[in-house]
Amino acid sequence: MKIKICFLLCFVLFAIRSSAQQNDIMPQSEIYEWPKDDAVKKKLDTWQDKKFGMIIHWGLYAVPGIIESWSICSEDWISRDSTIKYEDYKKWYWGLNEKFNPTKFNPEQWAKAGKSAGMKYLVFTTKHHDGFAMFDTKQSDFSIAKGPFTTNARKDVAKYVFDAFRKENFMIGAYFSKPDWHSQYYWWDKYATADRNNNYDIRKNQWRWNMFKSYTQNQIGELMNNYGSIDILWLDGGWVRPRASVNKEVLSWGAPIPEWSQDIDMPKIAADARKAQPGLIVVDRTVHGQFENYQTPEQKIPEKQLDYPWESCMTLGGAWGFVPNDQYKSAGEVVHKLVEIVAKGGSLLLGIGPKADGTLPDDVITRLDEIGKWTSKNAAAIYGTRITKNYHDGENWFTQSKDGKTIYGISLIGNTPNKEISWEGSIPKKGSPITILTTNQKVKWTLKDGKVHFNLPKTDEKIALTFSFTPESN
Repeated sequence: MKIKICFLLCFVLFAIRSSAQQNDIMPQSEIYEWPKDDAVKKKLDTWQDKKFGMIIHWGLYAVPGIIESWSICSEDWISRDSTIKYEDYKKWYWGLNEKFNPTKFNPEQWAKAGKSAGMKYLVFTTKHHDGFAMFDTKQSDFSIAKGPFTTNARKDVAKYVFDAFRKENFMIGAYFSKPDWHSQYYWWDKYATADRNNNYDIRKNQWRWNMFKSYTQNQIGELMNNYGSIDILWLDGGWVRPRASVNKEVLSWGAPIPEWSQDIDMPKIAADARKAQPGLIVVDRTVHGQFENYQTPEQKIPEKQLDYPWESCMTLGGAWGFVPNDQYKSAGEVVHKLVEIVAKGGSLLLGIGPKADGTLPDDVITRLDEIGKWTSKNAAAIYGTRITKNYHDGENWFTQSKDGKTIYGISLIGNTPNKEISWEGSIPKKGSPITILTTNQKVKWTLKDGKVHFNLPKTDEKIALTFSFTPESN
């Protein structure tokens, strides 16, 4: 079986990455509807100050160290070992709940590692598409709290994850998958599971779909009412949506679309959730409109600056969850992505996956610490900033303070050997200096042919140099 799983991992990793590459060429949607609720607007503004978050994928898939959930879905782009019957594979996968016993579960370690990196908000996967709940749900026995971990005092995993991150002053987000492939109300075993969608005609089985809606609403209700203050409800599985909302953008994904509507009544879900959590940010991913309070391009950065709330969700390694021998991005690569994202008006949500025992891989902790060495010294140019009109020239990216009185420049010196920094577009106020943030050193600049120039000061910085100045208009 270990050999078979190894083959499976290779095939699925290839398929996921191929799919991600296809997604990368899709244009970023510019459809956005600002919320009308003042409490939501206020919380959204606070969230836009945070800029850098952690998304944690942790579930059954951590036990064998394979891609989250997708290996049990039967679509053409997913490959499995042909010697394993599909139904046998699903039984094996579901049976991992009898082996998932994370006796070293350490959310405090995760929160401290995130804080050391400079992260400010959390999105924790309470349930992925496979339906395995990482909280003590009363709606199903398929949860971390019902298997071998049930005797552990921390069996209600989500509670302790949220508590650990709150203690480190993180905003708290609950990831929740709208589809649930383990539920008989979604994947009914009367029929084959042909693809990611529910596998029966809802028009002919309205009772079953209504049961699924109640099941979904009740689980979200548990999360909103039983786990303390929640700031973000991050809903994944965008194919579960009203049929009328399927547009050209959705069709361009190439995913199968059923003839019926998979409407789970988002107005009720959002209203009930906000009764328990006033001002809650709701992120119904890819379903543009009043319940997508910010957009979430995945594994990519929009080509241009956007003037509404968004985040890029990206993995630190090659997978969302834990897989053995994953290759992690360097601290410099993560910082450079963070800088570009923030200058374009977004936030970076960086994905990590704890091991099956409940601890983070050592390499993840090391990499987060390395990232934090930069963010801690250059915080003013990132956190609490907003977009500025002239936000990019060459290796230079620009943000501004919320009051518009200060421009921050970030030069990706790891990408350029030049001893001089220069750019066109954002001009300092005449007679005012440029200040290096990490040393408070004042440097002189010149304006020649419409470009600002100053000599790169002596520095040990290898990733990105930050500086500030008063803009010409002030």
